[in-house]
Order: sequence, then C-alpha cells, then structure tokens
Amino acid sequence: MERCPWCLGNEIYMKYHDEEWGVPVHVDRKHFEFLVLESAQAGLNWLTILKKRENYREAYDNFDFEKVALYDESKVEELMQNSGIIRNRRKIEASINNARCFINVRKEFGSFDSYIWSFVDNKPVVTHWDDISQVPASTQLSDTVSRDLKKRGFKFLGTVIVYSHLQATGLINDHLSSCFRSLGQVGK
Repeated sequence: MERCPWCLGNEIYMKYHDEEWGVPVHVDRKHFEFLVLESAQAGLNWLTILKKRENYREAYDNFDFEKVALYDESKVEELMQNSGIIRNRRKIEASINNARCFINVRKEFGSFDSYIWSFVDNKPVVTHWDDISQVPASTQLSDTVSRDLKKRGFKFLGTVIVYSHLQATGLINDHLSSCFRSLGQVGK
C-alpha cells in the first residue's frame, strides 16, 4: 500500500493521513477543531500539533465553539499556563475570537459547513499530483477563502493555513496519484 511520502516514518502522521486528511468534513465542531489546530500550527510543524491534539481537546471543551466564544481573560490566563498546548497569547486570543466569528457565520449560513463548502460548489477539488513537490502551499481558492474569513473578523487564518484547513477537511484532495487514498486509487 503506497502513501503520500510526507507521512512516512511516523505512526501519528500515517494514522492522520490514512483516516482523516482529505476526508470530507460536514460537522461544524470538527471544522472548528481544525480551525483552532491549524491556526495554532502557524509557524510550527503539524506533527507538533497532532501530538498535542488531545490536550487541545481537553483545554478547549472538546472544541465546543459556543463555550469557547464565552472564554474570558481568566480563561486565557489558564490556557497560557497549560503546557499541553501552544502557549501563544495571540493564538489563544485568536481562537476565542474565531469561535465568536464562527457562530456569526453559522447564523448567516445555517452552518459553517454550508459556508465553507460553498467555495467549492459542495464537491471536493480533486488534484492529480504525481510528486509531493507539485502540491502547493496555497492557491487562488485559499486566497479567496482567507480574504473572506478575514473580512468576517477571523484571525490567524492566512492563505497557507486556510489551504491546510481545506486539505484537512477534504475540500481539497491532495493525495498523490500513487497514494491509496487518492480518489483514483480508492477501491483498487
């Protein structure tokens, strides 16, 4: 069984690659989880975040965006003392801000899922890369989504982070053509 090379040699990466990366997400709480994790990852290695994922789940009330939106300065201080997560005040404050913006998007569109999937006409963008060097860090799509999120008040969600979010939540399937998770390979 062939996998995308970026996940090879690490059990956590391989499990994430095999079970989550590129799988279409349609649950708002899962979208919020990835927004928190992706923005925490800014400037860091994704493996660092995956290793801290359970700590984030506990620290952020299982990614309940309604609860996170109510976090106050004392909760920020509590999170700043939590060695199980990335203790960056700007990232923590952005996650709380983003929970509030996330709720506003849900009010406007009925769900965050409806909002985010509208950028791809409700069907995944399937790429056909043959080599990892072909996979971009951002695209016009991630530029557009990032600009719209920023316009709506979201923070720490630039185009590269948004592209990672689109990959993680299956709006973009960037598995290499040779990978068993590529849509061309599934079922073979």
